[in-house]
Amino acid sequence: MNIQIPITGKISWIGVNDRRKPLFENMWPLPHGVAYNAYIIDDEKTALIDTVDASAAGDFLERIAEHLQGRPLQYLVINHMEPDHSGMIDALAKRYPALQIVGNKRTFKILESYFGVTQNLLEIADGDRLDLGRHQLQFILTPWVHWPETMMTYDAAEQLLFSGDAFGAFGAFSGGIFDDETLVERREDETLRYYSNIVGQYSGMVQKALAKLKGVPIRTVCPTHGLVWRSNPSKIIDLYDRWSRYESQPGVVVAFASMYGNAEQMADYLARRIAEQGVRDIRVLDVSTTHLSFLLSEIWKYRGVLLGSCTCNNLLHPLMEQLCTKLTHIVPKNKIAGAFGTFSWNGGAVKHLRHTFEALQWPLAAEPVEIQGRPTPAKLRSCDVLAIAMAEKIRN
Repeated sequence: MNIQIPITGKISWIGVNDRRKPLFENMWPLPHGVAYNAYIIDDEKTALIDTVDASAAGDFLERIAEHLQGRPLQYLVINHMEPDHSGMIDALAKRYPALQIVGNKRTFKILESYFGVTQNLLEIADGDRLDLGRHQLQFILTPWVHWPETMMTYDAAEQLLFSGDAFGAFGAFSGGIFDDETLVERREDETLRYYSNIVGQYSGMVQKALAKLKGVPIRTVCPTHGLVWRSNPSKIIDLYDRWSRYESQPGVVVAFASMYGNAEQMADYLARRIAEQGVRDIRVLDVSTTHLSFLLSEIWKYRGVLLGSCTCNNLLHPLMEQLCTKLTHIVPKNKIAGAFGTFSWNGGAVKHLRHTFEALQWPLAAEPVEIQGRPTPAKLRSCDVLAIAMAEKIRN
C-alpha cells in the first residue's frame, strides 16, 4: 500500500508491505509477508516515527513529501535501530538537512555505527517530552524489548502508543491495517510466532515495560510490525502480558526427529494414547519438515512438550539438537516435559534430551522411553506410562 492512512488526529500510517522477502532477519520464514509500519505527525511541528526497510521502501520519501505538501520534516523519532526500521535514516537526513533525530544515548551509538550520523541529534531520557503543538510526545525507555536501545513514544493528546517492536506481528496487510478491519483470530498464530522468536527471550524485560505502561490510558497501539490496534488495544497488550508470563494452553506438542520412521511411530503412538486420555489439543511435528520458528511458537503455546529423536552417532538427530539448543537460549518456562527415542546398537539421544530438560528446569512427566530397533506393538506399550502421566498433568 503506497498510501497514507489517517489514524487519529494529525497522525497517519505511512508504512509499507513486503511480500518479497522470504526470511525475516534472514532466519524466519515469511509465508504471509511482513509490514513495516512508520507514522507521520503533521502538527505545528512535523515528526516521523520510525522508518522502513530500505529494500522495500519504494516511494517512501516521495509519500512523505507529498503528505507534508512542501513543509519540512523536522523530527525523526527512532524507537528502534534495527535496519528494518532504520533503513531510510540516511536518505531522510540527506533529503531534510535540518532534520533532528530523536533517540536515547544507546540509540545514537548504533546510529553512528550504521550510518556515521553524529549531527542534529536530540538525546532524550526516560520520561522526557517533545512538543509538536497539540501532540506532546513522551518517551518511555524499554531496553531489551528486544534490543538495548528500544523505547516507546506516547502521545497523550490521542492516548496513542508508538510501541516499536513490542506488540508486533508477522504478516503483510491485505487491505485492512486496523484490528477492526480484519479477522484478528487469523493473525494470532503469526503474532505468537513473532513474539516467541523475536521477543520471547526477553520476556522479563517485556514485563518491566508493561509495568511502566500500567495506568497509562491507551486508546491506540501502533507497533512497527502488524496491526494498528484502535478498537481493542487491550487484546494485544493482554496477549503479550500472558506470553511474557509464560502462560500456556492445556495441550501437548510432540516434536520428533526420525531417520527411518521409528521415532515417528513412537510420536504417533504417544499422541494417540494422550488423546485417549482426554487431551484434545495435540500437535505432532516433524522437525525435519517444520521450520524451527514454528516449532518454537507451538512449544511456547502449549503446556506439555514431548521431544523424541533417533540416536545419530550417539547424539541427537542434528535438527533436534538445533531445536534443543535454541530452547536453551530462549528458555520458555512452566512446561511439563517428556523424552522418547530410538537406537539401533547404542543409545544416546534420550540422554541428551534429559540434559536439555534439566538445563531448562522443565520437570519430567515420567521417565523417558527408549526403544531399540523397530517399535513393535509390544515395545510401544512401554510408552503408555509416559503418555498417561503427561495427559494427567495437562488435564490437572
